Amino acid sequence: MSTHPGDGAAPPAAVELHGITKRFPGVVANHDINIAVGAGTVHAIVGENGAGKSTLMKTLYGMHQPDEGTIAIAGSTVQLNSPSEAIKQGIGMVHQHFMLADNLTVLENVVLGAEHLHGIGAKARATITRLSAQYGLGVEPGRLMEDLGVGDRQRVEILKVLYRGARIIILDEPTAVLVPQEVDELFDNLRELKQEGLTVIFISHKLDEVLSVADDITVIRRGTTVATVDPANTTARELATLMVGGQLPVPELRESTVTDRVVLELADVTVESAQDRTVVDGVNLAIRAGEIVGIAGVEGNGQSELIEAVMGMRPAAKGRITLDGTDITGWQTRAIREAGVGYVPEDRHRHGLLLESPLWENRVLGHQTQRPNAKGPLIDRAGARADTQRIVEEFDVRTPGIDVQADALSGGNQQKLIVGREMSGSPKVVVAAHPTRGVDVGAQAAIWDHLRAARAQGLAVLLISADLDELIGMSDTLYVILRGRLVAEADPRSVTPEQLGSAMTGAGLDPRAANGNDAATENEAGA
Repeated sequence: MSTHPGDGAAPPAAVELHGITKRFPGVVANHDINIAVGAGTVHAIVGENGAGKSTLMKTLYGMHQPDEGTIAIAGSTVQLNSPSEAIKQGIGMVHQHFMLADNLTVLENVVLGAEHLHGIGAKARATITRLSAQYGLGVEPGRLMEDLGVGDRQRVEILKVLYRGARIIILDEPTAVLVPQEVDELFDNLRELKQEGLTVIFISHKLDEVLSVADDITVIRRGTTVATVDPANTTARELATLMVGGQLPVPELRESTVTDRVVLELADVTVESAQDRTVVDGVNLAIRAGEIVGIAGVEGNGQSELIEAVMGMRPAAKGRITLDGTDITGWQTRAIREAGVGYVPEDRHRHGLLLESPLWENRVLGHQTQRPNAKGPLIDRAGARADTQRIVEEFDVRTPGIDVQADALSGGNQQKLIVGREMSGSPKVVVAAHPTRGVDVGAQAAIWDHLRAARAQGLAVLLISADLDELIGMSDTLYVILRGRLVAEADPRSVTPEQLGSAMTGAGLDPRAANGNDAATENEAGA
């Protein structure tokens, strides 16, 4: 029944979840969840990893069905047996780990499975171009997906949802890959969506962000809803207490542990793309034992390629990479790992885990020739299993056991498993790309603690992150990368996130050069 303004009754909620319970073997993921999402609002859902947020959103998106409870869309109870049924009800979801095919163009990815809407030619291209302009997404239909950075991939995913006519959009950790300026742009986009009557459900761990953009915030703890609060009358600390029963962790390094011994050195390293375009341009960098060196940059400015060159995943066109005095330029990834380099990858699903394998096999991944995973040429199953149990306990990986598949774990617990694996075996260097991306405040604090402890033991860390507070708080030395060059060095003790964000876009900061006199001149010109 339609509700008219004169009826005096409020319009029905865009989405209403009532008594939702979802069980898996050995675990109750959601228990008696109750949420009402107002039409034309941004509704944030916050909670620790493993609290049940993703399970709940997958239920709303038809990826699995609740064991108990009901879902109502605009006042009508619905049965969502598949994502296609959710899409018919106007629900779209942008997953934290993107569902995109690298070998296809943006247009092909957007229309895939929705060819019946506007075909695959000029009409589809025009629709994509219009939607991209309307919501300020800056998406180019002809670009090949494998050439796009993580930020651009996210915008393609949002456009895919809009293309299918979604009126209710679920965003899972949408700001994890963005710098402050891009977050502001995304939030402007969300406000535009809201003004046009669309409803946004926003899953996040970044409490200050949800406070700035959400109309309502629901907190989930241990699988059930504990409160829905008004952001205007709530602080980040109050939210953190509701989430975890404790205070917000702060990224910070206390006393300096930096030594004089250079462990990893890059000398004039240049990397080219498959199209012979220079993506890393003459980088000079030295990381000493007991030092965390942070690199700040807008996604797609060469940081991913720089890491891949260090790890032997991509050849250096020029320059030299030295590990503890040994030239490792051109070495295979396995040899670099065996020489003592740990690697926390940017995308844990693509490069960090075998999702359909048990945890103990994931412990072996990338370390299959090393103890305790191997005895001679053979995998030491007992040794690997025992060490996986140690990692689970030491790094607080919440799991029913080490035989469960990796995809059964929440994102934060997957990340803690990877960090535990890469910090095992006393590495000399850890290359950490977004080590706390998409993890909750509790897991964040744990990962920072492990990095601090390893640093005190003499570990050298190369830290890449889109979280500027993390970079500033956890770096002994901090550089800015722009168009493949280290263009500036910032003092982590005094720089602000706003100054760092400004330098990342090529403006301001006026620090001393990190890559030679020409970089200093560029900075002075831009300041």
